[in-house]
Amino acid sequence: MPQVLAGVRVIEVAQWWFVPAAGAVLADWGADVVKVEHPVAGDPMRGLATSGIAPQTGGVNFMVEQPNRGKRSIGIDLANPRGVELLYRLVAGADVFLTSFLPAARRRLGIDVADIRRVNPKIVYARGHGQGPKGPDAEKGGYDAASFWCRGGIAHALTPPGAAAPVMQRAAFGDSTGGALLAGGIAAALFQRERTGTAPVVDLSLLGSAMWIMAPDIIATKLLGVDLPATDRTAPPNPIVNSYKTQDGRWLFLNMLQSDRNWPELVEHLGHPELATDPRFADARARFANRAECVRTLEAIFATRPLAEWRERLGRIEGVWQPMQTPRELNDDVQAHANGYLPAVERDGKSFTLVASPVQFDEAAVPLGPAPDMGQHTEEVLLEAGLTWEEIGACREAGAI
Repeated sequence: MPQVLAGVRVIEVAQWWFVPAAGAVLADWGADVVKVEHPVAGDPMRGLATSGIAPQTGGVNFMVEQPNRGKRSIGIDLANPRGVELLYRLVAGADVFLTSFLPAARRRLGIDVADIRRVNPKIVYARGHGQGPKGPDAEKGGYDAASFWCRGGIAHALTPPGAAAPVMQRAAFGDSTGGALLAGGIAAALFQRERTGTAPVVDLSLLGSAMWIMAPDIIATKLLGVDLPATDRTAPPNPIVNSYKTQDGRWLFLNMLQSDRNWPELVEHLGHPELATDPRFADARARFANRAECVRTLEAIFATRPLAEWRERLGRIEGVWQPMQTPRELNDDVQAHANGYLPAVERDGKSFTLVASPVQFDEAAVPLGPAPDMGQHTEEVLLEAGLTWEEIGACREAGAI
């Protein structure tokens, strides 16, 4: 894969998944990402497996590997004045400063925008937020389940009316989305700096990311003055934009927006060509008028065969459809492997897969390396910054590294 950000140095002072995921994407694109961690505690994400919050997976701490692959780690205590001075040494030769720290912590540690810009006026300063850099909640923290999923309206939209509890997101769902968006913003800021010499401050929040995803609902509800009703799959406006259950209890989803174009081919491959001219379903208007009956008819047909047979029968039709796969099945998806979406990574003689960042250049898959051990590259990075071994030893004695 072309290293489109080769030569770009990123200093990452961030924890958990959201903002580190942006650093991972930048590393995928060729940037040298130096992750700054506390020299004893490290990124708290490292403790999720041992604390029982994340499952044990044979020694692979996947919650660390996925958002931190390809980086280098340096252990610096930013609460130590000498540690902050070391950070400034790194910042002086960097292109991007990337952080998830809250405003109060940034001010206390001396790593806010003005502090970093005093050291390097042309650095791109990038911040990840829960709710954005302005407003009454700008100083408050946020995780994706709260700021993205719940406050951002996604949980409400996906929870059926009358449900006993809200539908909740899977791990790092909003973090991965926000991280990718933040990486794109950083790349755009680097482009502006290249063109104009001016480096902007980049801000991305979990709330803003969710609102971008929920834009159709947010816009429509404002115009209509009411929340949009939950989707009723028993009577959708277009019966071939709907989910159907197969004989073996699996689901597939028809996503055929061009109803009149797709209907004849679909029913032929379902083994019921007579439905193409059935007056109840002959065109989109008729199918809308008889949508509940059309759904029941399709339900009965799909229930006659297992998913594997429907894959075969519908595999060559023009209309869009897909099976509802499990995350485990995606590990064997032929398209995922053909496009390099699941690259293998080696760590300590053990091979495992991670998920590649979605953007590719020149159709080349992204080769990935493992996440660094905490503080693995401390001496290496400090030597590159111009420190001598004697200075490094003094920093260690002072507890700064």
